[in-house]
Amino acid sequence: MNKGNKTNIELTENMVFEKTVFDAENLLCGVYEECRFLGCGFTSAELSGVTFRNCTFEGCDFSLAKMKNLSLQEVLFRECKLLGVQFGECRTFLLELRFEGCMMKLTTFLRLSLKETVFKNCDLQEADFTEADLMGASFAGSDLLKALFHHTNLEKADFRTAFNYSINPEANRLRKARFALPGVVGLLDTYGIEIE
Repeated sequence: MNKGNKTNIELTENMVFEKTVFDAENLLCGVYEECRFLGCGFTSAELSGVTFRNCTFEGCDFSLAKMKNLSLQEVLFRECKLLGVQFGECRTFLLELRFEGCMMKLTTFLRLSLKETVFKNCDLQEADFTEADLMGASFAGSDLLKALFHHTNLEKADFRTAFNYSINPEANRLRKARFALPGVVGLLDTYGIEIE
C-alpha cells in the first residue's frame, strides 16, 4: 500500500491483527469493521481517512498517532498507550469510544461530544477536555492529575472513584455530577483555601 491509496474505501471485516506495526511502509486505509488489533504499533502513524467500526485495540501503542479525519465508531481501547493523541481531530460523526486501563497522558479531547464515555482505570494526567461534552461520562479509578476541564459539560459525570482531579465549578457544568469524599476537595482548588 502507498499513500495514493489513502482514499481507498476497501472493507476489511472480522480480522485479527497481532503485533503488526503500521507505519509508512505498512499503511492502514479503508474501513475496518469488527476487527481486533492485539499488541500493534501505531506510533506516529498517519491514520487520516481510516474508519474503525466495532473494533477493539488491546495493548496497542498509538503514541503521537495522527488522528486527523479518523473515524472511530464503537471502538474499545484496552490497556493501550495513547500518549499525546489528539482525539479532537477525529471525525465527530458517530464517534463512540471506551477506554479501559489506558495510558493517556497529554491526550486532548477538545470540543468533542463524548456523552456517557467510559474511562476506566486510565492515566489521564494532563489530558485536555476543554469544551468537551462529557455528560454522563464515567472516570472510574482514573488518575486526573493536572487534567484540564474548562467550559466542559460534566453533568451527571461519575467521579466517585476518580482521583487527583481539580475542577473549577464556576467554569464547568457540574449539575448532578457524582463525587465522593475525600476527592470532592478537588472542586475547591481554584479557591486557594486550605482544608485540614
